[in-house]
Amino acid sequence: MTEPSAWVRITQADPGHSAAYVQRFRTLAAGGTDIVGEARLVDAMLPRGSRVLDAGCGPGRVGGHLASVGHDVVGVDVDPVLIDAAQQDHPGPRWLVGDLAELDLPDRFDAIVCAGNVVTFLAPSTRGEVLRRFRSHLADGGRAVVGFGAGRDYAFDDFLADARAAGFEPDLLLSSWHLHPFTAGSDFLVAVLRPS
Repeated sequence: MTEPSAWVRITQADPGHSAAYVQRFRTLAAGGTDIVGEARLVDAMLPRGSRVLDAGCGPGRVGGHLASVGHDVVGVDVDPVLIDAAQQDHPGPRWLVGDLAELDLPDRFDAIVCAGNVVTFLAPSTRGEVLRRFRSHLADGGRAVVGFGAGRDYAFDDFLADARAAGFEPDLLLSSWHLHPFTAGSDFLVAVLRPS
């Protein structure tokens, strides 16, 4: 049995957590806040009609935007409340309930995006397996894009070591979804990874 993620533990302890998370992003979007910066970066990497996996898709803000600009999107999240919200707010993509540590789709993707600090919610025992499954779901020439903040019990160096062990090499390291360069003092990492 796969060790439950921190997200699963949080939602078991607080059954209203997921609904509040969905409402938070609906409110931000309604107020005009830019909530699709991650999607714009991924879109810039791809030709139209690319196949994209939104890994840990939540309520679909990233995958929904990518679908709206012409990509073929599959979103996977462990939380059925978030998947339900994605289906309501962003019809079109295929939204699936599933554990990333058990990801086993017939599809191969031109890009995998894992935004919103998703990797920091993974159970530590599953981090390497999730990255291996990302690697096995990439099409030839595909890349994975993973972004998360510092201070969340997953050091950037540890993540990059796990990525290398899973068969990735960094193509580009950034400190934001807005293309700022990554430095030793950065408090956020966006890693664009290619198969090694």
